[in-house]
Amino acid sequence: MSDMDYTYYGFRNCVGGFFEMPTSDARKLLPSHLEPLEMQHERSILALTCFEFTESEVGHYFEVVLAVIVPPMVEPGRPLPKAAFFPFCVGTSTEAARLHAIERWHLPHHMSDLEIAMTESDDEMEVTIRDGDDPVLDFTVTRHEYAPSKNLYNAFTVQAGSDRKFKANIYMEAPHSEHEEEEGSLTLYEHAMTAGLTIDDVNTYPFREQWYQAGLQTFEPLLEL
Repeated sequence: MSDMDYTYYGFRNCVGGFFEMPTSDARKLLPSHLEPLEMQHERSILALTCFEFTESEVGHYFEVVLAVIVPPMVEPGRPLPKAAFFPFCVGTSTEAARLHAIERWHLPHHMSDLEIAMTESDDEMEVTIRDGDDPVLDFTVTRHEYAPSKNLYNAFTVQAGSDRKFKANIYMEAPHSEHEEEEGSLTLYEHAMTAGLTIDDVNTYPFREQWYQAGLQTFEPLLEL
């Protein structure tokens, strides 16, 4: 595999949180070949991740990813993935970014441009997401100590309208902060993007928070499963 086969995205910031959610919701959101990774009996993990991409094939844009955490796929000779995701809904600030991610990665999207704001203060990042006049979600992530990192993640996708299943290996290379101080917050609103979630049964604080400063996201070519 040559560097020409990879897809690169430069970002200014990436913040994320892991929140407890009902396993009953997770199972409904997952395809049949994937199982949720449970925190405890009947409690699975909702992952929210927000990016500001500054360099890509489709220019500058913001993106939010709602995903269920699943067991990673361990491969001989590879580092252990830090986490594995099944993104069940992605939102972007531009049509070009949306069409690119649907065509290349088979990621399911909310099909309108979102207003995504990432507001950084001394010790936290506040993310607000709006669909026109309608609120979608708000969340905050707090900062901790940063360390240089290059972390591997798995993302699983399914081609719309077919039974074709895929996995992408994604590397995140940037100064990285991660902690479990439960200092962040989450507010979900009734919206098409959150329709698969029992909102009152999703924790309003993350049990894990992470923050990547400016860096590079690298996708390997999709592997069909």
